[in-house]
Amino acid sequence: MSRTSMKSIRAMNAEELAKRIYDAQGELAKLRIDLAKGTLRKGNGKIRPLRRDIARMLTYQTEMRRS
Repeated sequence: MSRTSMKSIRAMNAEELAKRIYDAQGELAKLRIDLAKGTLRKGNGKIRPLRRDIARMLTYQTEMRRS
């Protein structure tokens, strides 16, 4: 999964956004498992951007609910 811009997040509807969040959280779980097993290089830089993308999507989802 590539880094997601706020512009592309705002273009999604609620169902698509929920699906992307679910997929990203699943990918993050897989990366964390690989890190714990030792099969993922520690400095590969995939986990941090993914966490930030999830946070961006969750923030926008909350904004949508409030308005």
